[in-house]
Amino acid sequence: MDMNFYRCLIKAILLLTTALLSLVAMSAPSPAATQQIAEEGYIYGFPIVMNYAVMYDYAIDRHSDQFKAPFNVIKSMPRVYTYKDTSVITPNSDTPYSFVSMDLRAEPMVLSVPKVEKSRYYSVMLCDGNTYNFGYIGSRATGTEAGNYLVVGPNWHGQVPPGINKVFRSSTWFAAAAYRTQLFNPQDMPNVIKVQAGYKAQPLSAYLKQPAPPAAADIEFPKINKKLIKKNFFEYLHFVLQFAPADKNEIAIREKLKKLSSTDKSAILLGMQAGQAKINKSVENAGTRINGWRVGGAGGDRDYYDGNWLLRAGVAQAGIYANDAVEAMYPFTRTDGNGKPLDGSKYSYTLTFADGQFPPVNAFWSITMYDAKTQLLIKNPINRYLINSPMLSNMKLDAKGNLIIYIQHTSPGKDKESNWLPAPNGAMYIVMRLYWPKKTPPSILPPGKGTWNPPPIVRSN
Repeated sequence: MDMNFYRCLIKAILLLTTALLSLVAMSAPSPAATQQIAEEGYIYGFPIVMNYAVMYDYAIDRHSDQFKAPFNVIKSMPRVYTYKDTSVITPNSDTPYSFVSMDLRAEPMVLSVPKVEKSRYYSVMLCDGNTYNFGYIGSRATGTEAGNYLVVGPNWHGQVPPGINKVFRSSTWFAAAAYRTQLFNPQDMPNVIKVQAGYKAQPLSAYLKQPAPPAAADIEFPKINKKLIKKNFFEYLHFVLQFAPADKNEIAIREKLKKLSSTDKSAILLGMQAGQAKINKSVENAGTRINGWRVGGAGGDRDYYDGNWLLRAGVAQAGIYANDAVEAMYPFTRTDGNGKPLDGSKYSYTLTFADGQFPPVNAFWSITMYDAKTQLLIKNPINRYLINSPMLSNMKLDAKGNLIIYIQHTSPGKDKESNWLPAPNGAMYIVMRLYWPKKTPPSILPPGKGTWNPPPIVRSN
């Protein structure tokens, strides 16, 4: 072959390469389009990545100080959450938790609960990788009798064995069960531990006393922390989505994410910042403002969110793993009744429940204090993170039968400390919890339109 042939061949290759590069350039989104995709994708993926970070701490990273237990092993905590618990924001400090992170790829899990006295509220919230609450076991949902419940993955179609009370289907292959067991007072902890000892979690094969099926493939879970999330958010989202089959209302957003150009980092960063700003705004405007509180629905299942990714992200930021409204309502506030920011470094406050006007619940209610910046519990001299209804017998009422709660950074005086909710030396975030809210008037339901409203927080003179 002569040199002319080689020259023609090289020229053809160069022309083809140029054409391919032009085609790639034409198909790649512009910086503006990349920013828009990143914004939408960030809002869509925010709770998914946030959930993965918790799962990594709780079930994967054995060196984490937040580690609970490996997959499919239940872990009960013989205490309530304190300021030392930092994996989950706005943690509940009312009820000792039990957890099981579930890997449903090889086979379903059977969750068994004991008989629990009717006076003690408990619930088992089933939450998947999309942060959908896909089912409940417990006082409200299934009663207080003992039972066995089957939790299956997205595409499981096996036979339900006898002895199973109900089947719950996760939309993702990894899911979690969060158990809340009511604690009446510190001396009641041994009784809670007895209830927790009756919680069982086992693979279906173990429940049936049969050989286990082949194990699912090993996974190299990428390390995650707050710094890495900011740097590799979409890499984490891409990793997690392989275990979450797309629902019909997810197809469009996932197609957009495929077009995201990782080379345009500045546009991606701007998109993430815009997405975070929208999430912040969503939390600020959540629900209906009543006496300074935001009152609205909290968590829910796939149908509840119905593709409203901003609502889902806002719930995750306000308090990931929030219950459905029928299980618990969460009025929250950063302001007093006049809309002024709550600040423990400058002011003292009171919250007054008039005689007979306590939150209407079938279980119990509480008011929990958090640092506004971190949304974590705060260290304080009396190790009190909340005031709840079981504490009423040790609290003081005024001459009219009203309960006055003192919200401030320093002690209101020994004679008032029984009613003191310690505040941070700065901005504060307060969450009221109404477990198993009553449906008949007076009621906080429906969210934002109920016949009972939380009273305002009042700045003291």
